[in-house]
Amino acid sequence: MTLAQQHVNLKGSPMTQGDGGIAGGALTWRFQASPSPISRMYDLRLMYRLNGVPAAFVDHPDLTSLAKGVRIPHLYSEQPARLCLYLPSAYEWRSSMLLDRTIVPWAVLWLWYFEDWLATGEWRGGGVHVSPEVEAEIVATSPGLGEVSQSGKEAA
Repeated sequence: MTLAQQHVNLKGSPMTQGDGGIAGGALTWRFQASPSPISRMYDLRLMYRLNGVPAAFVDHPDLTSLAKGVRIPHLYSEQPARLCLYLPSAYEWRSSMLLDRTIVPWAVLWLWYFEDWLATGEWRGGGVHVSPEVEAEIVATSPGLGEVSQSGKEAA
């Protein structure tokens, strides 16, 4: 999929009504989502470069504040909150996949498990729990994962 194809699909999906664009070889898309009808609304940002891996951020609300200082499971970074949605080394996501049909629903599901974790203290979303050191190694060895800008200003 090209960046333009990804952009068209994000723009046309009812689940990702928002805005964004392509600049500097990267796609940035901002949208709001809520994991359930009784959940808060979250401001999400996707960033993707061809031959890289997509990154999903929660820009608002501040997840660290909601967690009251407890380390949040399945994040690549806490400021800004960069969601760990899949294990890059397992090739669970490939560039032939559409962001609006993979990363977006995975991010919303992650938010569901985050809210459950806030209420119970137990992460029931599955996945591989790795140490911060292993997370740093995954980021460093996965093409594009460490290269995505955290500001998202290039393609706004």
